[in-house]
Amino acid sequence: MATVTFDKATRIYPGGTKPAVDALEIEIEDGEFLVLVGPSGCGKSTSLRMLAGLEDVNGGAIRIGDRDVTHLPPKDRDIAMVFQNYALYPHMTVAANMGFALKIAGVPKDVIRQKVEEAARILDLTEYLDRKPKALSGGQRQRVAMGRAIVREPQVFLMDEPLSNLDAKLRVSTRTQIASLQRRLGITTVYVTHDQVEAMTMGDRVAVLKDGLLQQIDSPRNMYDRPANLFVAGFIGSPAMNLVEVPITDGGVKFGNSVVPVSREALSAAANRGDTTVTVGIRPEHFDVVELGGSAGLAKDAGLEVSVNVVEELGADGYVYGTARVGGEDKDLVVRVNGRQVPEKGAKLHVVPKAGETHVFSTSTGERLSD
Repeated sequence: MATVTFDKATRIYPGGTKPAVDALEIEIEDGEFLVLVGPSGCGKSTSLRMLAGLEDVNGGAIRIGDRDVTHLPPKDRDIAMVFQNYALYPHMTVAANMGFALKIAGVPKDVIRQKVEEAARILDLTEYLDRKPKALSGGQRQRVAMGRAIVREPQVFLMDEPLSNLDAKLRVSTRTQIASLQRRLGITTVYVTHDQVEAMTMGDRVAVLKDGLLQQIDSPRNMYDRPANLFVAGFIGSPAMNLVEVPITDGGVKFGNSVVPVSREALSAAANRGDTTVTVGIRPEHFDVVELGGSAGLAKDAGLEVSVNVVEELGADGYVYGTARVGGEDKDLVVRVNGRQVPEKGAKLHVVPKAGETHVFSTSTGERLSD
């Protein structure tokens, strides 16, 4: 087991001027499950390959434990990597595939068999040890690839989108297996995915990258509740956070025909930048659907009027995808509603953000302004 440190690690590909990974600084604790997430081309796989020794490091350093491994070959780093395409030998049995690295290292046959059987028991593969990969499902093959990594007992597991070849239902069950397996083994794990739901459900901490730059690193809960900037706010969460540019007014921001209170600190920070508008973020579950002119006595034009375009019924919940007129422009919004009180397509809803559940960002820089 070991810590992993990216110390201003930088990778610039030959012929390129812009770094694929730009001065990445991350400290990963011993036994931690860290997920690198971001859109295609953000540098997450390059970061993992730098750690594995498959990509050169052009600046900074990478350490595993107390060892500087920046320029060590992969075989000397004591890591095991799981790829998305399994990379199993088709002519070998499951047992032979899992024990191959140990065989090459000259480990005695009885020790190899013992380690393979132990890993197979953990991964529920015991009955498949004598089969060839072609006789296995995609999920079983991925577990074999996991088993091959486990038997080596490395200091660090590296996983590069290992679930992307599986169907949706299998991905959900396999990610649960991987997360529980990592907690049982206690091996430091760095996991790359483009799927933010996967990142949020698996990681102890999540690191979001964009254009080679680290945007935020935090626990899934903190990242959801306090995204550091507009990019993280729009990337983390499914459906995504609604982001609306609104004018600043006395006591808050003008949201449709209502004034929504926001923190004084956020308004002061915006005023100091000379901003007259801010971008407010509201998650779909943080809207109240208001009844106009009812017992609450709300004005006829309270809140923001949303025209319902599409309704997604999920049983317990429903998501309304609609359009609202904000600042003279049509803006797409997503609102979560009670699954048993779903509006009709074409209906009009009036919504207001729940008190204390808004996120305020600078429209000019994208930085978070609210607490």
